[in-house]
Amino acid sequence: MNPNEAGGRIHSTDPFAVPDSAKSPVRRLRGRLAAPVTIWTAPGPAGLTVSSTLIADGEPGRVVGLIDEESDFWDAALTAGVFTVVPLTPADRQLADRFAGLMPSPGGLFAAGEWRETEWGPVPANATAWAGCRLDSDRPCGWALLVEGVIESTEIATAAAPLVHYRGRYAELG
Repeated sequence: MNPNEAGGRIHSTDPFAVPDSAKSPVRRLRGRLAAPVTIWTAPGPAGLTVSSTLIADGEPGRVVGLIDEESDFWDAALTAGVFTVVPLTPADRQLADRFAGLMPSPGGLFAAGEWRETEWGPVPANATAWAGCRLDSDRPCGWALLVEGVIESTEIATAAAPLVHYRGRYAELG
């Protein structure tokens, strides 16, 4: 198999994946829900891949996500009080892996690629959409921290197919 067909990895399967029989029923249920793959960034800079993101329309619009409270991203967002949310496309698989800590990032997360600075944090120069958010609230939720932000700014450049996470793998919507 061509490494590019395996998401840029050498193996076609994750050798560290937990077998379904060893997963909790809740984790197995969560795996059956397709989720958008996003990166959240904050001034510092710091960032994290987040596949548990929801946008709520309204006045003001809001974003909620489940964040690792021990991540560098959370420390930076808490300090700055602002962050960005960037939906990824199928072309961004390596970026998603890098920000998830699954791929080496010599020089740091932001050393590769081109980035644009915003008042909410860095955004990939080729991002097709992103939101600048002000931190509103957080609380423990399961094994994570439920973070809510008020959307202060959005940029939508082009319509692009989303990168989704489904049953432990990236998938594309045609």
